[in-house]
Amino acid sequence: MGLTSNKVLCLAVAFAVLLFVGTVWLWPRLARRHWRAVGGRVGLLLGTQLALFASLGLAANQSFGFYASWADLFGQEKDQGVVVNHTALGGSGGPLEVIDTSNVRGAGGAPPQSGGQIQKVDIVGRRTHIATPAYVYLPPEYFQPRYRTRTFPATVVLTGYPGTAQALVDKLRYPSTAEALAKNGRMQPMILVMLRPTVAPPRDTECVDIPGGPQTETFFAKDLPDAVIAHYRVGRKPAGWGIIGDSTGGYCALKLAMHHPGAYAAAAGLSPYYKAPLDPTTGDLFQGDRNLRNRADLWWCLKHLPAPDTSLLVTSSRIGEHNYKDTLKFISRVQSTRLTRISSIILDSGGHNFNTWRREIPATLQWISGRLSDR
Repeated sequence: MGLTSNKVLCLAVAFAVLLFVGTVWLWPRLARRHWRAVGGRVGLLLGTQLALFASLGLAANQSFGFYASWADLFGQEKDQGVVVNHTALGGSGGPLEVIDTSNVRGAGGAPPQSGGQIQKVDIVGRRTHIATPAYVYLPPEYFQPRYRTRTFPATVVLTGYPGTAQALVDKLRYPSTAEALAKNGRMQPMILVMLRPTVAPPRDTECVDIPGGPQTETFFAKDLPDAVIAHYRVGRKPAGWGIIGDSTGGYCALKLAMHHPGAYAAAAGLSPYYKAPLDPTTGDLFQGDRNLRNRADLWWCLKHLPAPDTSLLVTSSRIGEHNYKDTLKFISRVQSTRLTRISSIILDSGGHNFNTWRREIPATLQWISGRLSDR
C-alpha cells in the first residue's frame, strides 16, 4: 500500500484508536509500582503517541503532497534522478513520453474536446540528462477541429519542496481552475506543464546549476521548453511561455524569468523567498563559486545585473506569511528598475499552505494569461 493510500491512513487511525482503548482498559492493571507495570505504562503511552503522530503525519501528507511514496519519504527514490546514460534519448519516446492520460472531469466524464485532458509524462533533458515526471494539462480547444492549426501559450507550474506534481492537479486544482476560467472567458486557453523542482530527489537543488551536480536551472530554462515544443503545439517564442510556483517553486519561477527572459515572458511566485537557502536538504549548492552564489540571490541580481525585460507577480499575506516584509521590499526594488514589470497579490491573512494558494491561483492564472501570446 502506497504512502498516500487511504487504506494506509485508515489503518494508522484504527491502530491509534485501538492503542488508546487498550491504554484505558489496561491502565488499572498497570497501576502498581514495580518495574514491569511502570514499563507497561510507558510503552502504552509512547505507542499511543507515536500512532497518533503517524496518523496526523499521513493526513497532512495527503492534504499537502509533501511525499509521493515510501521511497520518497525515506530518501530512497532512485528512478527520478539525473540520467547519465546518453542513450536514454534513443528510444521512440524522445525527450517527452506520454505514460497515461485522463480527462479533467474524471473517468466517464466530459471528453477532452469538452473538458480538456491531463497527460502524465516523463521528460528527459537533452543537455542536462535530467529525467523527471510531469503532468501536462491540454485545454479543450487543443482537441477541437477549428483549433487544429493553432499553437497555444504554455505555463510551467512548480510545487514547493519536497512537494509532488500530483498535488498540483488534485490539491491545488490547476487544470480544473484553468478550464473553468477559460470557459468563462476570463483567461485564454493555455497548456500547463506541472512538475516539482526536485529533479534529483531527495536533494533540494533550488533550481541551481550545481558544479559537478544536477544542472537544474539549465533543465528548466532550456531542456523543458524544448521537450514540450517538440511534442505539443506550443509557441516557440518567449512571449508564449510563463512560469508559476509556490514557495521553493515560487523562488525558482522568479529566478528563471529574471535570468532567462528569452525563455519566460512572465513569472508568478506564490509565497516565494528571494535567496537560495543552504541547509541539510540542499547541501553545498555552489562549491565555493561566488558568482553562482550571487546569481542565486535575487536581491543581488536586482542590484548588480541589467534589469530583465519580463513581468513578475509576487504574493503574500499581511498576517500569517513570513515573507510579507521581504515581498514589499522586493516590489520596491523591482519598481526602481523601470524595465522589469511587477504586480502583486497581498491577502489580509493567509498561511504558507495550499488553502492560501488556492485563493491566489485564479487571479494568478488570469494575470499570466494576459501577458502571454499564442504566437
